[in-house]
Amino acid sequence: MKYFLFIMMLSLIMSAKASYAQFVSEEHFIRDLRNNLYWYRCSIGQRWDAPTKSCTGTLTKLNHEQIKEAIQQANSQLGGEWRLPTLEELESLICKECAAPKIRQEFFPNISREAYWTGTHNKWNSKMYWTVNFQTGFRYSRFFAYQELPVLIVQDP
Repeated sequence: MKYFLFIMMLSLIMSAKASYAQFVSEEHFIRDLRNNLYWYRCSIGQRWDAPTKSCTGTLTKLNHEQIKEAIQQANSQLGGEWRLPTLEELESLICKECAAPKIRQEFFPNISREAYWTGTHNKWNSKMYWTVNFQTGFRYSRFFAYQELPVLIVQDP
């Protein structure tokens, strides 16, 4: 029994270390080694504050039409080609062992405890998009494109 508990604890520790190895901090960007992406580490509407190593300001909830405009602004202000993450990419940020918000806050500070948009349509209902909820750590497809939710953006290297 003790051996079994030791193996379970070791497995949890190794899993946590593996998820830490996924990210490399680069100021206001996070390099995601698993998905080969760059994340802007703050929600849209917030900005990175280097001295406090945190995201400041109020996040802006957007619908899919407004997201297009926000991405154009991000391209202009941050450089490169930004986009919404896919369902798989956003889900890969979930930290199962973390308390809510279910994300590594040292890499993504001040993430809201709610559903965030992805760019992935629901194949069974094309009017809906998939979201990832950082309160629960689960995916949902119950939001229409006209509804307003928080947004994280990614860039391919």
